[in-house]
Amino acid sequence: MTDDTHTIRSGGLAATIKAQGAELCSLKDGSGTEFIWQAGPAWPRHAPLLFPIVGRLANDELRHRGKTYRMTQHGFARDSRFAWAERGESRCTLVLEDGEATRALYPFAFRLTATYTIDEAGLDLSLTIANTGAETLPASLGGHPAFNWPLQPEVAKESCALTFAKTESSPVRRLDGGLLRAAAEPSPVKGAVLPLSESLFVDDAIIFDRVESSSVRYAAGQGAPTGPWLNMSWRGFRELGVWSKPAGAPFLCIEPWRGYASPAGFDGEFSDKPGLMHIAPGADEQLSFRIEVGSS
Repeated sequence: MTDDTHTIRSGGLAATIKAQGAELCSLKDGSGTEFIWQAGPAWPRHAPLLFPIVGRLANDELRHRGKTYRMTQHGFARDSRFAWAERGESRCTLVLEDGEATRALYPFAFRLTATYTIDEAGLDLSLTIANTGAETLPASLGGHPAFNWPLQPEVAKESCALTFAKTESSPVRRLDGGLLRAAAEPSPVKGAVLPLSESLFVDDAIIFDRVESSSVRYAAGQGAPTGPWLNMSWRGFRELGVWSKPAGAPFLCIEPWRGYASPAGFDGEFSDKPGLMHIAPGADEQLSFRIEVGSS
């Protein structure tokens, strides 16, 4: 244990979390299988937290009460050092609060708390955004965990699939220049199954803004009847992003979101941006997701 990282354990599972960004950087089972992408040239992150925005704003600018603030893609939480509030054997809590540095980018008072809890079957991340100020807090929040793709090296990437808990027939959204396209597109999901291929991500992330499911299973299928799998479930999140880089990057991001990028053409008051939470003074919003892992 260091000031920079903390590892929590239960049974055969172990998860390591960094103070920088409160970022999960490892999740291993008892056999040593690593489920989290270990960063690298293709993408230098593991599982960043997205706050106070998900996606991009037009021109990377946040407008509030006649002033303009610089706010880059996915916000500043992923690049901020959180403070340790609790560091136990199977649980840890980290906190980020507003200060001079955040107010220069985002003129609102807040407290973001991230609690990781591990058990023998999986890892929970509970997130709470508290409005500690006197005005309504407009914010988005998202997870961005990257998992190894494939989960075992000898398996072809194209044999892997996401299987949703429910049929996902609603159209999906795509991005242009990081902003949400006006027109929706047909879903690539076949019933409840999304067969994975690099070509899915030529147009950036697949955004399920009307997702019916609250869980999805990621595993290899045809040609790999056994092997590691993971199941992600979420509460409080309303959208889901699925993303990888199309040029052979060996990771897949499954991203529960509350919010999304600005629609193309929107460049107004930040509080009017579609997809935001609006948290009253003294109130909070609680969201969570769980990653269960195993092998069959």
